[in-house]
Amino acid sequence: MSETRRAGDPELTTYRDVQLSPDFSELRRRFRRFVFPMTGLFLVWYFVYVLLADYAPGFMSHKLVGNFNVGLLLGLGQFVSTFAITMIYVRWADREIDPAAERMRTLIEGEDQ
Repeated sequence: MSETRRAGDPELTTYRDVQLSPDFSELRRRFRRFVFPMTGLFLVWYFVYVLLADYAPGFMSHKLVGNFNVGLLLGLGQFVSTFAITMIYVRWADREIDPAAERMRTLIEGEDQ
């Protein structure tokens, strides 16, 4: 199947050149330095919750206030931490990743795009 190219489209070699460029490598490195540890931290937190639910039912069922127990508190903490990680990532990406990605896009596509 042949692809239709339009005037102003970057050459296919441009994408390979970008992928091999030091700027792109730095962008990927910064992304990975944030995302991998954050993902690992969240997965540890999630698996601790699951393991506590399975192997420490007495602890998880300990009542804190009325019928509100440790298990419910940690379960709600899963939702809170998911939203917190999302907000942290969005702020970080806006500050660290997006400007560099925009500069690369401008270099590839040109100023008039």
